[in-house]
Amino acid sequence: MSELSDQIGACRLCAGRFAATATGHAPRPVVWFRRGARVLIVGQAPGMRVHESGRPFTDRSGDRLRDWMGVDEATFYDRDRIAIVPMAFCFPGYDAKGADLPPPPICAQVWRAPVMAILKPRLILLVGGHAMRWHLGAGNVTEVVRNWRDHAPAVWPLPHPSWRNTAWLRRNPWFEAELLPALRQALSRELAHGAGRA
Repeated sequence: MSELSDQIGACRLCAGRFAATATGHAPRPVVWFRRGARVLIVGQAPGMRVHESGRPFTDRSGDRLRDWMGVDEATFYDRDRIAIVPMAFCFPGYDAKGADLPPPPICAQVWRAPVMAILKPRLILLVGGHAMRWHLGAGNVTEVVRNWRDHAPAVWPLPHPSWRNTAWLRRNPWFEAELLPALRQALSRELAHGAGRA
């Protein structure tokens, strides 16, 4: 598995694409998984802060996601228990207006199948529309999240934890009242199995 991680870490497939963005940056894959993790978080793509830190969800979105999950930082970043595999391993850059570009599809096309073959997680969090479309073939984020019981307890669709989605959370109070308590309970069960491992 270390060979696969090294291959992903050395990937430069999008060097030309990233150089042409408003940020003009070089690829820096953020690889955060180990074989045996029972929980998989599927995000969209690293943001600029994660690109700089080399560690996933080191931003306000990560704070909110950890709160949703009911886990502390030590648990969240324990690769033996939680794998974090976004739809693209690198920061895609900004467009001319300063908005995040979507994850380049080539990343998932090349790396997703080999990573999933190694991980075999028992519980998957699909964070945002890109993750839902890849894993569930789903379209409307609100409808997929509203119907979370159709996929639980193995798969949990979540909106992106960006603070730009605060209005969405206000419009959909069932998310915090119904989905999150069930998610935390399911996560607690799975993570208890991995506790105490080296």
